[in-house]
Parts: sequence; structure tokens; C-alpha cells
Amino acid sequence: MNGAEPWFLPLTLCALLGCALMAGVFFAFSAFVLRGLAVLPPERGIAVMQSVNAAALTPLFLAAFVGTALLCALSGGASALLAAGQQRWLPAAGALLYLLGTFLVTAAGNVPLNNALASLDPARPESAAEWSRYRARWSAWNHVRTVTSLAATACFALALGPGA
Repeated sequence: MNGAEPWFLPLTLCALLGCALMAGVFFAFSAFVLRGLAVLPPERGIAVMQSVNAAALTPLFLAAFVGTALLCALSGGASALLAAGQQRWLPAAGALLYLLGTFLVTAAGNVPLNNALASLDPARPESAAEWSRYRARWSAWNHVRTVTSLAATACFALALGPGA
């Protein structure tokens, strides 16, 4: 860290914290939220997940999710252009992991699934089969988001470590 640019520590630390926060959110869904919903009768599971998806669209969550993407882009881009050694490639790798594996996966994978789920009528018997498919696909994409946001956190942490 000796000789690091003055922007490096605060920007990298903020990107690290944002990635860690999002990794925790996604881990919770992978570890127990979807599992808990899976044991409910399908109509209740669908209704709860529809409610959760609607409730997630708050300014606070969106600021954390999108703000982390912006912080990663700034930290990774600035580091790639201006830093040297590990301070150059670790934040850039963390940014790519978050932007591609978390942000893009959410936009291309989870959000379309959430939109399809929103159109389901939980009371219709045929919705149960769609709920089962939704949980499997949504969970798979969520596991990707969990792993990539955690890996991004590790990259930013290693960039701040001794010898970086």
C-alpha cells in the first residue's frame, strides 16, 4: 500500500463493503430463504416470493446494488488505468466479477424470472409446476451471484492487504 494513490484506499474499501453486503444478501437467499419457501404450499410460496420481489425494489436496496456496481466500475477502472501491481489487477478482477457475475446475472437471469413469477396467479393449480421451475432456475442464478460477489469481495480485500 505504500505509495498508493490517495483515491485507492477509500474507493477500494467502499467497493469491498458493497460487494460483501450484496454477497450476504444473496447468501441468505441461497442458504435458507428459498429453502423455506419451498416447504410452503406452492400458492403460499409464490405469493411470498412475489411480495419479496416487490418489496426489494426500494431505494435503499437499489442504491446498495447499483451503487456497488458503480463503485466497482470506478475502482476497477481507475486501478487498471492508474495503479501498479496487485493494486492494478485485483480491483479490476473484482470489478469484472461483480459487474458480470452479479449485476449482469441479476439483470439477465433473476429479473426476467421475477417478472415471469409476478404474472403467475398463485391460486391456479398449474402455477405449482412453474413455481418449481422458477425456484430451480432462480436458485442456480442466485448461487452464481453469491459466489461472484464473494469472490469480488476477496479481490478487493487482497488489493488492500500487505504487499499489495
